[in-house]
Amino acid sequence: MKLSSFAILAGLAAQAQAHYIFNILIVNGQRIGGEYTYVRRNSNSYNPAFPDIITSDELRCNRGAKPGGNVQTYEVKAGDKIGFKVFNNEFIEHPGPGFIYMSKAPGSVATYDGSGEWFKVYETGLCRGGGNVDTNWCSWQKDRLEFTIPPKTPPGEYLVRIEHIGLHEGHQRRAQFYITCAQLKITGPGGGNPSPLVRIPGIYNANDPGIAYNKWTNNPAAYRMPGPAVWNGN
Repeated sequence: MKLSSFAILAGLAAQAQAHYIFNILIVNGQRIGGEYTYVRRNSNSYNPAFPDIITSDELRCNRGAKPGGNVQTYEVKAGDKIGFKVFNNEFIEHPGPGFIYMSKAPGSVATYDGSGEWFKVYETGLCRGGGNVDTNWCSWQKDRLEFTIPPKTPPGEYLVRIEHIGLHEGHQRRAQFYITCAQLKITGPGGGNPSPLVRIPGIYNANDPGIAYNKWTNNPAAYRMPGPAVWNGN
């Protein structure tokens, strides 16, 4: 009985250690500030949200992450390489895709709730093979998600939404959503027309094949990215 209890506790500890949150801003390879300096603080810490969040306004920036507080806004240029690092020197240790969305605030991003239009600027999925092998996922064991701000991005203040979806329980309709939002002011000449434009919630359905995905098979289905297409930058 003792051995069985120990095994259960060890399993639970391993699951908790695999959780993560993207709360550190990286600009052109350099760490900027500390945890949550430029990222809105969520109330569920490094723990995931589950598919019940898909129809909630909290799908925008995670549980409890609202405008206000002490979050600062950092100024960057269109064309800069932006990253969002996992806290506490941890790594992404669940198989699944990663995404970055942006939404331009009508004024100050510090007071913006994300109820406007969003567009996807980045996604990462499988680098090779099938989704049943954890190391086939491009984000596996990385400590951040990174993208280059499209050079024609219209200048202004933006909510930048970082998301990784853990699919190890997707077959049980329990995909895990790891989400944060950063506040950035983007400068540059603009000239682009981001598209397609979407609202959040509204980008996912709990039954989407890229969310209710079964990786626990020798012959998994080809992976289909959930959500809209990535803006082509023009």
